[in-house]
Amino acid sequence: MKTEPEAFSLDDLAERGQEPWDGIRNYQARNFMRSMTPGDGVFIYHSRVLIPGIVGVADVRTSAHPDPTQFDSSCKYYDPNSKAETPRWDLVDVGFRGRLTSVVSLDELRRMSVFSDSPLIRKGNRLSILPITEAQWTAVLERVELV
Repeated sequence: MKTEPEAFSLDDLAERGQEPWDGIRNYQARNFMRSMTPGDGVFIYHSRVLIPGIVGVADVRTSAHPDPTQFDSSCKYYDPNSKAETPRWDLVDVGFRGRLTSVVSLDELRRMSVFSDSPLIRKGNRLSILPITEAQWTAVLERVELV
């Protein structure tokens, strides 16, 4: 799950403990989120920073359910075409699990063979939610400690 730390950071998640991952307005990212189940591990990736990369770990706390921001006309994520009886956008709640002892940078991920076919390392990728394989999960966690 990618986030810009000035909008919502790993520190914000740590402070709050659990937070709804709202505002997803891309169908493919939404579908990836819909496939998540409670207990799934999630990497938190900071973008738009000096060294973009994976900074921490969270876990999925709830199954996907309608994102209430789609119905709030005062919210930047409002979608006037989404109706309560047929919502377009979902979210999951994520909980803080820990921070990595060091950032696993995008450059480092590009050098890891296990990520060679991952959309995460492709230029121009703008999805805020992407699936990873078990091998990718393990490879990242073998490089750093979780605290």
